[in-house]
Amino acid sequence: MYFYPHHIGDYKAATTYLSNEEDLAYRRLLELYYDTEKAIEDDISLLSKRLRVTPESLSFVLKEFFSHTKDGWRNKRCDVVIKDYQEMAEKNRKNGKLGGRPKGSKQAIENPVGFHSVPSGIPVVTQLEPNQEPITRNQKPKKATTVAAPEGVSLEVWESFVQHRKAKKAPITPMVIGYLEEQSKLAGWTLENVLKETCVRGWQSFKAEWVANKPIPGQLSAADREKRRLLS
Repeated sequence: MYFYPHHIGDYKAATTYLSNEEDLAYRRLLELYYDTEKAIEDDISLLSKRLRVTPESLSFVLKEFFSHTKDGWRNKRCDVVIKDYQEMAEKNRKNGKLGGRPKGSKQAIENPVGFHSVPSGIPVVTQLEPNQEPITRNQKPKKATTVAAPEGVSLEVWESFVQHRKAKKAPITPMVIGYLEEQSKLAGWTLENVLKETCVRGWQSFKAEWVANKPIPGQLSAADREKRRLLS
């Protein structure tokens, strides 16, 4: 999965007692779970190195939020989300083999209700809009709403990011920006640097782990700082 729902209020309520390290371990376990769409392997030492968190934090979070099974560590809520995603993906694949969605009936054509596709994180989800007005010949299509530049991001960088997403045919929504802000905090970068890196690298999205070994933009690496110290 490339996307999973994150309900901020529910998450905060369920994790208020976690330390920063444990909270980071939980978030990275969730990302791994959704990314692989399978149970977490039962190897604390390997997981600790892969997720870059302490074994103690991993062990606590796994016992607190996951269930140990013969397949590994499982999370019931994650399994439900993944199951729904896979069922929808399979349904879309079958529709694709049949030539797309079936055409509407004559009655539906005579009495249009108004359907349109809405990005939702899972393939092709169609939602109903009862109050949508039909577009007439003389009526210009309404322009899609745009997301304003986030606070702290210069107009130049934001416009470059907007054009980059357009080229990728990827919409910019508040949910997308919220995800990038979350990843920027995990990486220790500013959102502006995250957007710059995304454009330069040609990435559609961004993950903190992709820049784990890179110095924070605007700061010298440990090696460079040592060189300066020796030369001064």
